[in-house]
Amino acid sequence: MHSDRRALGSDPRDVTFSVPMTHRLRFTEDVASDDFHELLALLHGTEHSGAPELPTIRSSLITPPKVMVWADSEVARASDRADRIATQLAESNCVEMAAPLQAFAGGEAAKNSSKVVDQMLALINQCNLDRRSYIVAIGGGALLDVAGYAAAIAHRGVRLIRIPTTTLAQADSGVGVKNAINQFGKKNWVGTFTVPWAVINDAGFLTTLPDRDFCCGFSEAIKVSLLKSRSMFDSLCQQATRIAQRDMTVAKPVIAESCRMHLQHITHGGDPFESLESRPLDFGHWSAHRLEPMTGYAIRHGEAVAIGVALDSWYSSLRHGLPESSAADVCRCLADLGLPLWDSALRDFDALLIGLEEFRQHLGGRLTVTMLRDIADPIDVHEIDAGAMRAAANKLREFASELKATPTFKN
Repeated sequence: MHSDRRALGSDPRDVTFSVPMTHRLRFTEDVASDDFHELLALLHGTEHSGAPELPTIRSSLITPPKVMVWADSEVARASDRADRIATQLAESNCVEMAAPLQAFAGGEAAKNSSKVVDQMLALINQCNLDRRSYIVAIGGGALLDVAGYAAAIAHRGVRLIRIPTTTLAQADSGVGVKNAINQFGKKNWVGTFTVPWAVINDAGFLTTLPDRDFCCGFSEAIKVSLLKSRSMFDSLCQQATRIAQRDMTVAKPVIAESCRMHLQHITHGGDPFESLESRPLDFGHWSAHRLEPMTGYAIRHGEAVAIGVALDSWYSSLRHGLPESSAADVCRCLADLGLPLWDSALRDFDALLIGLEEFRQHLGGRLTVTMLRDIADPIDVHEIDAGAMRAAANKLREFASELKATPTFKN
């Protein structure tokens, strides 16, 4: 009895332990065709590089796993890739398809109520999925957030494979561990932290993106480069125009590097579930998350992030030593990527500042916002000078006017 107490330490009421987790990330060119074997390997844990021997996989299983494929309805309409994935899974003879391809409304509207989540939960129940079943979710960040939330709370965890279909989701949110919907007019107020079973960044899905959505994702690449890599930021500035023109020879490496930096921070940053004070990967997001509901979600998340990053860059130049020339470079780079720097909603500055308190509430405790002393030199601050932030907003408005950086998209 005494030895058992010693094994637990001096105070058996407080036992520190860790839970092993694996984050699986794959890059493919066409998972609906030549790279389909990568998805099959993830469904069976046979993570070698070549195509799996299907009979070997089948014979090694007592029961084939149940699988459902969920897709953003716009993605399903834009191409037949999601349908081809579901068809090949049904024909593979090594998984049990629990239902035909299921399409759901995506975009931010899908997150503004529990309607889509409830539909997903009902399907999980009706099709008798369990903790060793898989949901393959195909769509942009909003659809992946909703699907991830449903998968995380059903049976307290059904395995989820994400196939992000937007530049923003492939560069950032798709590889994250957040699953959430909006509530009370606040972004991601209801949700979970759950590591996905796997993420497949497939370049083929990006070809059908509208220009507006293609450009959006690179605001998160700018953000992570400002936090972690001057060389990446400089490269982005040099290549921004080519990226906006959808030159995939430069766009794909940027997406991959942004994704890897986000994954590195999540898996080795020491705080994957945001239990500490700081959320450095949310540079520029306190205002971005506020701007979206202020505009009735008329602006995309990536556009709101672009504005938020530009705003905090000017504030950092006024208060924390970031050279003014660097703040200007940030704005030029964002504009060259086809992203906005200003929205008329910013004129209601008092309403915008409410975002600081909402940001604090997400973490609890004191306010902690990441700013920049220099490129790749972030600093955590615990108070915001409202006067200086207003001055930063004025500088941003003037700079945006000079650059005419308020693109209007029809899609």
